[in-house]
Amino acid sequence: MTEPTAAAPPRLDLELAGHVATIRIVNPARRNAMSNDMWARLPELLDELAGDPDVRVLVLTGAGGTFCAGADITEVDRLIADGDRSLAVLAEERLARFPKPTLAWIEGDCVGGGCQLAVACDLRFAAEGSRFGVTPARLGIVYPAPTTRRLVSLIGPSAAKHLLYSAELIDADRALRTGLVDELHPADRLADRVASFATTLAARSLLTQVAAKEIVTMSGDGHHDDTRASYWHRQMADSGEAAEGIAAFVERRTPDFRWSPH
Repeated sequence: MTEPTAAAPPRLDLELAGHVATIRIVNPARRNAMSNDMWARLPELLDELAGDPDVRVLVLTGAGGTFCAGADITEVDRLIADGDRSLAVLAEERLARFPKPTLAWIEGDCVGGGCQLAVACDLRFAAEGSRFGVTPARLGIVYPAPTTRRLVSLIGPSAAKHLLYSAELIDADRALRTGLVDELHPADRLADRVASFATTLAARSLLTQVAAKEIVTMSGDGHHDDTRASYWHRQMADSGEAAEGIAAFVERRTPDFRWSPH
């Protein structure tokens, strides 16, 4: 008689393919819910990838056709007690500040903490049939202020209130209409689209992308810092990125962009 195999512990898997890093949420017993150890591990992985000059794009996804069903309910007391300084918020903030382009690849449920992670990414590509929800009202939890601000910045006050007040799950079509999702594809085509788009991003100027990410973020926060704009223009001049891009265009070849934030 074969002994039952113990379930694998919840984890975050990392895959590197060319210039694209993929972090995969793996906790199938709980629909890829994030344990506290997983929340703590995410910033460590992000720091490693931010410092790796070979990594130009980050994809975040879930294993087995589910993105993430939220925080593990059996460990949520600690997240509630820590409030805006919880492991979940710290992980979300680190993901939002990751200096390179980030893309959430969403299938199945993207709920609670899963939606929190997806919103912290730069872009969200989803499969038809996926579902989205922000569900603290089911549990009497006050959603963290930084997380709420990020949600409002993305989809606007009215759509954010709908999700926060009702805790209802919305379908992918509505998520696309509200701006919660950027692209929607049949489930059997999504992986190819994500791979193709990530490859496109990896071929573009990382200098342009990192500068744009910082400036867009500042604009969304209502900040205007001319010194940072000047810094990025100096980086453009000193790095030779623009010269290489223009030369490649004229010569009809692929540009060799080499700028790195480190």
